[in-house]
Amino acid sequence: MSIVKAFGAVSPTSGVAAMKIERRKLRENDVAIEIDYCGVCHSDLHYVENDWGITRYPIVPGHEIIGHVTAVGNSVTRYKPGDIVGVGCLVDSCKECSACDHGLEQYCENGMVGTYGGVDRIDHTPTYGGYSENIVVREEFVLSIPETLDRASAAPLLCAGITTYSPLRHVGVKAGDKVGVIGMGGLGHMGVKFAKALGAEVTLFTRSKTKEAEAKKQGADHVVVSTDAAQMSAVANTFDYLLDTIPVTHDFNPYLKCLKYDGKHMVVGQLSPLEPALGLGALVTKRRSLMGSMIGGIAETQEMLEFCAEHNIRCDVEMLDIENINQAYERMKKGDVRYRFVIDMKSLKQD
Repeated sequence: MSIVKAFGAVSPTSGVAAMKIERRKLRENDVAIEIDYCGVCHSDLHYVENDWGITRYPIVPGHEIIGHVTAVGNSVTRYKPGDIVGVGCLVDSCKECSACDHGLEQYCENGMVGTYGGVDRIDHTPTYGGYSENIVVREEFVLSIPETLDRASAAPLLCAGITTYSPLRHVGVKAGDKVGVIGMGGLGHMGVKFAKALGAEVTLFTRSKTKEAEAKKQGADHVVVSTDAAQMSAVANTFDYLLDTIPVTHDFNPYLKCLKYDGKHMVVGQLSPLEPALGLGALVTKRRSLMGSMIGGIAETQEMLEFCAEHNIRCDVEMLDIENINQAYERMKKGDVRYRFVIDMKSLKQD
């Protein structure tokens, strides 16, 4: 074991503060990574404040990790010291079930192990995330970062990126498809970029007309103000796919009516119960589908990183020193970030 610096929370009201945590010694199939950058996800905030009622304290958030390899176990073949690598939302799974066999480790039937808030499958210790100096991860769950990607802006690709890329790839979005992206935050702006790069005609749905110029800068072809009944009526029965990135409870019914027959409404943001109730007539009478998606498997995440390198796709980020993380959380609650905070981990090492 080694003792390392980290930032984490000890209760729902404690905020995030400096602490020390233990990292395990290298196993034969482990990669030790010194963390250079760590993205700040809205899930970090939910875990810190126990919004989902599942947090076990202490919690060290961070699952958008970019760093460099410092050591490898004896059986590791894919990585060597000095390699630039990433770690996303999961660090282990059973690798034996049907989901794992199909490269869908995030849906592991025996339970995937989260980068933080999980329990190690071997020694049963809690997993701690990327708000820390370093991390030790099983080789199969480490990702190679293409040389052409900027390392800081690549960090959020490991959650916001794969969360929006995976459903678009799963349904087979292609040139000529009409895709609507609902919401323009950390997930939404990536959804716009991916859908556009896949060849779709992209429309952003937003509650604010002030986001029109920014949406088009990100690649959207059109903007619909969702609070304008006339604009929503004008796009009824229009879209092949809707990518819904809104993280809070909202009314799905107006959006479903914007889908063509056989259209799919893909949910990646909201985890809370539907409110108001879903009018099933909108599904049944047009054979529309409502589906969910959660991050992506390791192979698909690597594919996404290569896709970003090929198409020059970046996450728009604002850099952050770790001592300002609680202020960043308050800004996140207000939607005051364009579009993802990334922690420069030099600020932890200098602390």
